[in-house]
Amino acid sequence: MSKAIVALDCMGGDNAPGEIVKGAVLAANENKNINIKLVGRKEDIEKELTKYDYDSNLLEIINATEVIETGEPPVAAIRSKKDSSLVKCMYMVKNGEADAMVSAGSTGANLVGGHVIIGRLKGVERPPLAPLIPTKKGVSLLIDCGANVDARPSHLVQFAKMGSVYMENIVGIKNPKVAIVNIGAEEEKGNALVKETYPLLKEIKDINFVGNIEARDIPEGKADVIVCDAFVGNCILKLYEGVASVLLSKIKGTLMASLKTKIGALLIKKDLKKTLKSFSIEEYGGAPLLGLKGLLVKTHGSSKAIEIKNSILQCGTFKEMDLNNKFKEKLNLENK
Repeated sequence: MSKAIVALDCMGGDNAPGEIVKGAVLAANENKNINIKLVGRKEDIEKELTKYDYDSNLLEIINATEVIETGEPPVAAIRSKKDSSLVKCMYMVKNGEADAMVSAGSTGANLVGGHVIIGRLKGVERPPLAPLIPTKKGVSLLIDCGANVDARPSHLVQFAKMGSVYMENIVGIKNPKVAIVNIGAEEEKGNALVKETYPLLKEIKDINFVGNIEARDIPEGKADVIVCDAFVGNCILKLYEGVASVLLSKIKGTLMASLKTKIGALLIKKDLKKTLKSFSIEEYGGAPLLGLKGLLVKTHGSSKAIEIKNSILQCGTFKEMDLNNKFKEKLNLENK
């Protein structure tokens, strides 16, 4: 299979371009089957690259003179800043010059540009943002976490199908368990959206629908695909991140509290570090906007190099597994 080509928005996010470029170098050094186009201000990118050793055949700079800032109105920014790193990445995907793009920039601009520039697969009603989140058993896919606040039942049905395809092919979970977020396990519970969607999911024969899932059961890993609208999903994701941060802080505080705990910390340091790493969201890359004609992966605005690296590697796997054609088959889009 030909190499995956990934366009990287080097000017988006709080830590651009330093951490973004570093992430690209890490990805290039780990996977030689991905070519990375570093899109942004050429002089800034070149300055960062001087800090590292890398295969120059895998990294190419594409100059872009403008930057879309986080607080700018998304539609206006996409229209007016044609020479921004974000817009240039999107046109590269649209025109087939890149298989995928990664950006830590404005979420709004990424969502708008994804729809308007890259475009949806024909028949996909609403592309969802779908990050992997750590659980006791490994990872689950949270779909949607930020793209469609006002979703309809038919949207959630497509989310469930795309999520199943993603988990089976990208994560390698056969017949993944699909559940819809609700306030109770009983079928009759929930708001109007959940009540309307539940029987539709129940009727689908080619997904493993296991019913409702309460928020407290998500970290336990009781389902592989967590279906919800973006309002609910974003609340779950932000709470997840906040609790993880507080717990990590508390654990570190306890381990450093006295000489006795410091000695204990030294004894368990290696094992503890491994465990905590498995619960770090950044270890699983960004959130792909599924259902577009090309892949767009949105990472956190505060992304460090490790998340950028993993997002780029994620793009390589997406191409290798030919995921868009699998979406078309699952959603029966061939004749639409």
